[in-house]
Amino acid sequence: MRTETTMWIADGWQDYELLDCSRGEKLERWGEVYLVRPDPQAIWDTPRKNRHWQTRNARYIRSESGGGSWEKGSIPEVWEMHYRELCFRVKPMNFKHTGLFPEQAANWDWAMAKIRTAGRPVRVLNLFAYTGAATAACLKAGAEVCHVDAARGMVAWAKENAEASGVSKAPVRWIVDDCLKFVEREIRRGKQYDAIIMDPPSYGRGPGGEVWKLEQNLWPFVSACAGVLSENPLFVLINSYTTGLSPSVLSYVTESVFKPRFGGEAEARELCLPVTDSGLYLPCGASCRHEF
Repeated sequence: MRTETTMWIADGWQDYELLDCSRGEKLERWGEVYLVRPDPQAIWDTPRKNRHWQTRNARYIRSESGGGSWEKGSIPEVWEMHYRELCFRVKPMNFKHTGLFPEQAANWDWAMAKIRTAGRPVRVLNLFAYTGAATAACLKAGAEVCHVDAARGMVAWAKENAEASGVSKAPVRWIVDDCLKFVEREIRRGKQYDAIIMDPPSYGRGPGGEVWKLEQNLWPFVSACAGVLSENPLFVLINSYTTGLSPSVLSYVTESVFKPRFGGEAEARELCLPVTDSGLYLPCGASCRHEF
């Protein structure tokens, strides 16, 4: 069994709870809302004793032809989730998502602590920034943030989360753009950042039809990002949900790109959520934290 030393565990939640998981699905509590969603890691066939498997508010069912849909009962259109001093608006979306990845709370705590103890102003570049949970966390910690995502709707949602978290007036730039093109322009402009956060997708398309494949594009993208790091950087944080890409791969990438010029050390682990009914931990992706 994996030990906790190989994981970063998001165990500070009160509004969110992973109640149980088995047979390719997980049962979650999102505030007062109970959801059942697919999870490819939950391959075990353990008894589903929790009553909320049957009384859930909604269940996402995958289609044999691809995609899927929500089977909904009584459920709000949008509701709020609180994590410590942060607040996020969530809702059932296509492709089983809610707009929030609860396991990332382990990284929010870490990034906020790094910013608050830096003893200097910190400029953060958040790439593939989605609905802006990390942006809100960094703003709350006192950083200046540049938030970049290719989807206009996600950037609009991130603004709502910043407002809900009470940081809408904090120093933030909201950018709708292809992340690589934006980084390349920032290099030409001479812009620099003390910290970079990135959550690149396994596959995606930019606003101009640009194709992104993580296995092909991550190395050149991270290499380009070295061009916008300040001479006294604080950290680089990379997240990956690509199946088969181990945490050690991410640490090899960052140490190969950043260490020769900036120094520092990388640490990479699985992100995990505690499972209430079993006492085990569900792996939810990989993260690499490169500290300088």
